[in-house]
Amino acid sequence: MSSPRLKVAICGGGVGGLTCAAALSRCHDIQVDIYEAASAFTEIGAGIGVWPRAWKVLCALGLSEDLARVAVVPPDDHPKVAFHFRKGDQPEGVDFHTLVTPGGMLAFHRPDFHSAILRHLSPRCRTHIRKRLVSYHQDPSSSRSAITLQFKDGTTATCDVLIGADGVKSAVRRTFVEELAMVAKANRRPEYARTLRDAAHPKWSGTLAYRATIPANKLRSLLPDHRVLDNPMVYFGKDTQLTVYPIARGTLINFAGLCARYDLEGSTFDQPWVQDLSREELLSDFSQWEPEVQALFKCIDRVNRWAVHTTSPLPSFVSGHVALLGDAAHAMMPYQGAGAGQSIEDAYVLATLLADSRTTRATLDRALHAYDTARRPFAQRVQAASRENGLLYTLNYPGLSFDGPAWTSGPHARADQKKLAEIQSRICRNWAWAWETTIDADLQRALGMLDEPPDQGRTRRVTA
Repeated sequence: MSSPRLKVAICGGGVGGLTCAAALSRCHDIQVDIYEAASAFTEIGAGIGVWPRAWKVLCALGLSEDLARVAVVPPDDHPKVAFHFRKGDQPEGVDFHTLVTPGGMLAFHRPDFHSAILRHLSPRCRTHIRKRLVSYHQDPSSSRSAITLQFKDGTTATCDVLIGADGVKSAVRRTFVEELAMVAKANRRPEYARTLRDAAHPKWSGTLAYRATIPANKLRSLLPDHRVLDNPMVYFGKDTQLTVYPIARGTLINFAGLCARYDLEGSTFDQPWVQDLSREELLSDFSQWEPEVQALFKCIDRVNRWAVHTTSPLPSFVSGHVALLGDAAHAMMPYQGAGAGQSIEDAYVLATLLADSRTTRATLDRALHAYDTARRPFAQRVQAASRENGLLYTLNYPGLSFDGPAWTSGPHARADQKKLAEIQSRICRNWAWAWETTIDADLQRALGMLDEPPDQGRTRRVTA
């Protein structure tokens, strides 16, 4: 058997890591190893939303048929309601916008989504569980398998390319950032080196997310005509917000409630990041919300509280022959439902560049530079827009906040309706990329960079 053109190690078996592996494992001359820290390839969480831009990537990877079978609504390009917007933190809520997009948002039960990608891994793709990365070492002087991975169990492995898809707590990112900081220090930029090292670890956003699934039949028996049985909803409130929509072919309702404290953004969260809570502990943050929201709470038995953490923007997603993708590169707020989609886009672009026959061990620098050029600016813009949308969802955006009900009549009605109209307008402008654009132009630009002279694409070390 001939030796592989490339040996690629993927650290992390979530959506981004598996998507990248599924794309790469179709190449007969690339050896792919996935290292997962957990005891099985499983996904934590309930619902996952996919917008048309990311859905087109999944179609290109041959995943559409399997995923369409587990979608709540079969995917197509016809205009569909993505979400209804309603201010719900008052005795009687106020509807103020219906977001209609081509194809709408495709909603999946996360385990169904994860399983569909797993089924598309080639048998040539080698999977390893209980492999928690501690660190890695790059040897730029070596011509073959220059990266050594060190795992918590004492074992090691080697590869030509390491892909860090290991989430917001990424071990790959920690070593990666230290490499960038060492370059900055060598360039006599100690302050910048300290700033980079600070970016190695995630920061608490000041937001807590409460996640649960509700059996649709349980809600139907309590309130047969509840709108979320058929309609995806975003409920807005001061410092609080709910996103609720059907998943698992309509048998479950995905529930995500968020409570924001922007004065605590960037601080350290000194409790467990994920914790089980009772329904009563959740209710205290939503006690003044309208009856239809209270009906949802009555159907929840247990809820997970997640401390939402994000990562600081990096000057590059590439260091030597190591690349970051997904939350390891750009963990973001959940207010555009874009985290999974952006990791899918990262994975697709990176895998396409590595799979191209022009990419060899000798030209890896060029391919990885093309990945960083194509993906980092876009992903970081989405990251920033997701934070801004959070300010809008929780009625904290300067000049557009509410300290009480939104009135539909009376002396304040006109001003309140104008505020709500501006909120939805800003949200939609920030979000339009998800259904109005495709990844095609960025991908073609990146592929074109593979024809550049090698010295134009060199990124053995990022200049810091």
